[in-house]
Amino acid sequence: MGRLLSIGEAAAVKGVSIDTLRRWEKEGKIQSIRTQGGHRRYDIDDLIDFPENRKTVAYARVSSHDQKNDLERQALVLEAYCLHHGYNFEIIKDLGSGLNYKKRGLQKLLQLIMDEQLDRLVITNKDRLLRFGSELIFSLCEYAGIEIIVLNRKEDSSYEEDLAADVLEIITVFSARLYGSRSRRNQKILEKLIEVVDDKGKSQ
Repeated sequence: MGRLLSIGEAAAVKGVSIDTLRRWEKEGKIQSIRTQGGHRRYDIDDLIDFPENRKTVAYARVSSHDQKNDLERQALVLEAYCLHHGYNFEIIKDLGSGLNYKKRGLQKLLQLIMDEQLDRLVITNKDRLLRFGSELIFSLCEYAGIEIIVLNRKEDSSYEEDLAADVLEIITVFSARLYGSRSRRNQKILEKLIEVVDDKGKSQ
């Protein structure tokens, strides 16, 4: 038997949360020893031998082809961070609206989460996942014991451009559904809305 670690020390060794360690124990993947006071202790040898078949995913996204340079910048920042921390990682890059839930990269990320193949998810900021709904993905990660690392807590410089693009998409989709393409009057309204949003995005 090796040195016994507290639950906090054991979680740090494995790079996971305390809740994840408790869940692994509940699922029979790892065992603990209880002290006389009822505290958990983990054998460091068991932790070292615990299979490491999960990896880190670094996810980067931009809304349009015009932002490809920003996409590569995100990827370089994420790669540097993961290399610095010695992670076994994969970078997933997506190009598409933050309102689109069917992007290829996002679908791959969700599959890895559901298959419990991730140790952690690294993103530059939370809106890189989705404009609306990122909290749901964070909840899935928390349930699966996946660590989430957000490098920038503040919005980056492309936030306004991304938001303008998303609003344009909303206007286009709902206008097509509600009014159809035959009404000239509604076409003029749509064109005006697009013009206003586009001007707003360029002025930021």
